[in-house]
Amino acid sequence: MTNEFTFKISTTRFDEDYAPSENSRITTNFANLARGEHRHQNLRNTLTMINRRFNDLAEWDNGNQDRYEVELEIVSADLQFTAADQDQQFPFLEILDVQILDRLSGVRHPGIVGNNFSSYIRDYDFSVRLPAANKGATEFTVPDDFGDVHGKLFQHFLDSAVYQERFLGSPVICISVSTSRTYRRTENHHPILGVEYQQNDYSLTDDYFGKMGLQVRYFMPRGTVAPLAFYFRGDLLNDYSNLQLIGTISTMETFQKIYRPEIYNANSAAAGIYRPSLDSQDFSKTLIDYDRVERSELATKQGKFTEEHLMKPHGAALEQFAANVPVLV
Repeated sequence: MTNEFTFKISTTRFDEDYAPSENSRITTNFANLARGEHRHQNLRNTLTMINRRFNDLAEWDNGNQDRYEVELEIVSADLQFTAADQDQQFPFLEILDVQILDRLSGVRHPGIVGNNFSSYIRDYDFSVRLPAANKGATEFTVPDDFGDVHGKLFQHFLDSAVYQERFLGSPVICISVSTSRTYRRTENHHPILGVEYQQNDYSLTDDYFGKMGLQVRYFMPRGTVAPLAFYFRGDLLNDYSNLQLIGTISTMETFQKIYRPEIYNANSAAAGIYRPSLDSQDFSKTLIDYDRVERSELATKQGKFTEEHLMKPHGAALEQFAANVPVLV
């Protein structure tokens, strides 16, 4: 099966002039920001927030807090099927690549690829397959093979020549902690990532990323009011430089302040025992438009699109691929 498809990578600059392409997954968080009458202002304000937060965390030799500028590219990966089919190409995932410009030296430092994570197949799994498995059920159930196809494809992508020729390191995905879990502060403290939180009951999202070969740790950086979930392959604390970690923190903390202000723009910091909630009223809104309801509705729409254009014509072959390829965690 592995010779029946290949991966193709393309990139798009994410700046104040960014406009989603027709092939972009429109539930992608950054695509949501780039639509509507306030799109340029949304993007400009988002990038300003990222740069200010980066310079706040990278405080050494940076007295004016303006030394660094974060540059972002959207990385789109497509599945290309070699068989003669009407659907020979399908959008697989979108992530972000970070570059860090040192204005003082003129040097550009590579950041971490990953950060945000968007996937049509994940839309299908969570918005189509999981509801179908629970239709009429008395107790919530998750199929044993839930996420297998997506997880194997993701790991195969990271091990592919297409990925490794383009990116030097493994990705780090940074998202919100789960509102269905309780997190407890530990004594472990990292100079950049901040204080570590732990929880002993992985969420469905944690398990899903686990099938992608990614471990998870939860850290609350200095100045952040809630822990972030970091999904990684390798050693999060030692595989990346301080500037690389700051690039991911500043980018994804900014997005989370926009997407989940109840958690990440709250007016008080997480306690030692912390249960995040979207029902909180003690938070400040950003001046950036974001339609969370629309995004949820589009996830279902795009999950059904995936069912029609990927799973129906290629599902059997993808399931055979998943059954024959071991997961390397």
